[in-house]
Amino acid sequence: MWGNEGVNDSWVDAYLARIGAKRPARPDAGALRELHVRHLLAVPFENLSIHLGEDIVLDSGALVSKIVERRRGGFCYELGGAFAALLSELGFSVELLAARVFGDDGLGLPFDHLALRVGPWLADVGFGVHTRYPLRLDERGDQVDPGGVFRIAETPEGDLDVTKNGTPVYRLETRPRELAEFEVGCWYNRTSPKSHFTRSLVCSMLTESGRVTLSGRTLVRTSESGRDERTLGDDAEVLSAYRRWFGVELDRVPEVAGRR
Repeated sequence: MWGNEGVNDSWVDAYLARIGAKRPARPDAGALRELHVRHLLAVPFENLSIHLGEDIVLDSGALVSKIVERRRGGFCYELGGAFAALLSELGFSVELLAARVFGDDGLGLPFDHLALRVGPWLADVGFGVHTRYPLRLDERGDQVDPGGVFRIAETPEGDLDVTKNGTPVYRLETRPRELAEFEVGCWYNRTSPKSHFTRSLVCSMLTESGRVTLSGRTLVRTSESGRDERTLGDDAEVLSAYRRWFGVELDRVPEVAGRR
C-alpha cells in the first residue's frame, strides 16, 4: 500500500490506468477537462465504507490506495483528496477548498464538502450528480455543462455560491486548506445520525449516456432513452451489481445501521 512517499511515477501511471486516461503532455485546461471526466466515468461516488465499518483515513497515500489498489470510490473528501494528489503530481497547481452545502434547512456545516481550485478552474469529482467538466471560477455568467447550467456568484463575505439550474448547490470558501482540516467534517458526515451519509446508502457513477446508481437494493440506470429502475433480490444479486456496474468487489452487502 502506498504512503505519502509512494506518490511517484509508478503511482501516477497506475492511477491513470485506473481512470482510463493517458498521461497529459502538459498540465493545461484540455488535460484537466479530460482527466476530470475520465475520473467521473471510472470512480464511483459511494459511502459504502460507512456501512461496512471501514475506517476512512484522510491521507493522500491511503486515499489513492483505496481508489487504485482496491478499485473503490468514496465521498467528497476521499475523491477530491486523491484527485488533488494526482493532479499535483502531473504538474497542476492545486488547492483544496472547503464548502458548505445548501440543503432543505439552508447551509450545512463548515467543511461539509471538499472541492479543488486548479488554476482558474473549479474541479469537483466528489459531489455525485454535478458537473461533467470543470467550471471557470472567474466567470460570472452561465456555464453550460452536460450536467446543467451552472453559475458562480460572489457573496458579500467574499465566498462563492455555486448554483445549478438556478438552485444553490454549495457556498465555496476561497481560502486554501490542508487535507487534515477536513477531518472534523469527514468525521461528522460518517458518524452523525443527522448526516445523510449515515442514513442512506449510495454508489453512483457517470456513464457515457447517463448515470447508474445503486441505493441499497434499488438499481437505477438513466440514459438518453429513459430511466430503468428495479429492485434487486438476494445478496448475490446485489454483490453482482456492484461488480458489474461499478467494478467494486465486496465480500458482503453493506446495509444502513438500524436496518440490518
